[in-house]
Amino acid sequence: QVQLVESGGGLVQAGGSLRLSCAASGSIFSISTMGWYRPAPGKERDMVARVTSDGTTNYADSVKGRFTISRDNAANTVYLQMNALKPEDTAVYYCALVGPSGRFWGQGTQVTVSS
Repeated sequence: QVQLVESGGGLVQAGGSLRLSCAASGSIFSISTMGWYRPAPGKERDMVARVTSDGTTNYADSVKGRFTISRDNAANTVYLQMNALKPEDTAVYYCALVGPSGRFWGQGTQVTVSS
């Protein structure tokens, strides 16, 4: 069983920055794809950013150039650096691990961007 614990959310003014962290338990982190998701209209959760085990990254169009996902396999942790935040980025952000035994979710961390 994999457990994911997110941290780093909070309240920030538009234009500000936040860094989210997600620490994973277990031994499959380095061979797993890690991602950050948030709710979107018509979807329970939509991908914000994703990094594969070989370091390939993907981003939603809405965050390209503003958000950066990175991973530290030695620390079993994935990060999401969020810059130039906008009010529409306000959401609960969920960390996900996709590995050999399936997909696992964290509990989520709230990000609120005030205008």
